[in-house]
Formats: sequence, structure tokens, C-alpha cells
Amino acid sequence: MRENDIRAKARRKFKVTTDSRHDHPVAPNLLDRQFTVEAPNTVWLADISYIWTREGWLYLAVVLDLFSRQVVGWAMDEQMPQELTLAALDMALQRRRPLPGLMHHSDRGSQYAAGAYQKRLVEHGIVCSMSRKGNCWDNAPMESFFHTLKTELVHHRDYLTRDEARRDIFEYIEVFYNRQRRHSTLGYLSPAQFEVTALAA
Repeated sequence: MRENDIRAKARRKFKVTTDSRHDHPVAPNLLDRQFTVEAPNTVWLADISYIWTREGWLYLAVVLDLFSRQVVGWAMDEQMPQELTLAALDMALQRRRPLPGLMHHSDRGSQYAAGAYQKRLVEHGIVCSMSRKGNCWDNAPMESFFHTLKTELVHHRDYLTRDEARRDIFEYIEVFYNRQRRHSTLGYLSPAQFEVTALAA
């Protein structure tokens, strides 16, 4: 194997990001897998994933607009505190400035159920919806985004540092995914193109 430069492919590391063992109130599943919406800022999806680097884990929190599948907010950190998800939400709020009545759907993890996050939703008139316990299909488009990110980018990289991963993921989200990557569910337009086309119609 050494003579032919053949190496074993490492197994992907797995880490649980949802901790539903908490005492915070849990919202009902109002979205109920209705993944087709008619306008931007109608439903936002949120979740956390993780990227392995040689320095350790890097956590990525994302807010996705269900209408166009565009990433409207994101944040990265070496830990997974409530501040990580709040940073992603605040980016989305600043960028999109949604009207009251927007639905926010996530899993029932402590980062989304805790007081500070729920307070931010209430302050902006956002309706909270949460997946059923242990049911990833209730947030399927969000899971699909992370699957795409990892199969198209992360699984082809060996990040030496978290900063290297941050730069790579930033470029993937902001330069490629939102503006260039074509989606079959969007008529083979990118998320940004789909929104421009829909709003111009």
C-alpha cells in the first residue's frame, strides 16, 4: 500500500448535536413537514452540525429560508453554546428583517428551547415550531443542506485547523451555495437567483 500510495479511508467521526434532555418548554410541530412555501421569510429552518479538524470539532449553526433554501444566517465556534445559535439567528434577522408571523422551525435541542433564544423569537414576533423527538425527517430540508455541505466539501478536506475550515465553509456558503449552486427543487436555479426571479414575477 505504501509503495502504491494507497491509504485507508478514515471513517467519518459522528457526534450528537441535539440535547433534548432539558427542562425548557418545547414547541409543537407546527410546520408538520409542509416544505413548500409561497414567499421568502415565511418559514426559517435552523440546526447545528459539526466539522472535524485536526484541532478538534468546529460547530456550525445555520438558518435556512425554506422558500429558496438560501442560508440567511450562520455562525461557527469550537463549542456549542446557546450563543452560537443566537449568532446565526441574529445574522438572519439583520439580513432579512422579517415581518412578524415568520415561523422558525428547529429540533427541540437546548440551544433552541432555552430562554434567551426563545426571547429573541418573541421580540421579533416569530412563531416557534419544533420537530418531534428524534425525528430528523421533520426538518428534512435542513438535513439535506448539511448532507450537501459535507458530501460536496467537508468529506473531501482534511482541515489542519478550525480557521482553515471556517474560511472554506464561509466561501462554500456565501460564494458557491447561495449564489451559484443549482437546485433541482428550485428549477435548477441557485437560491439567490430563485428569489430574484420569484420576486420579479
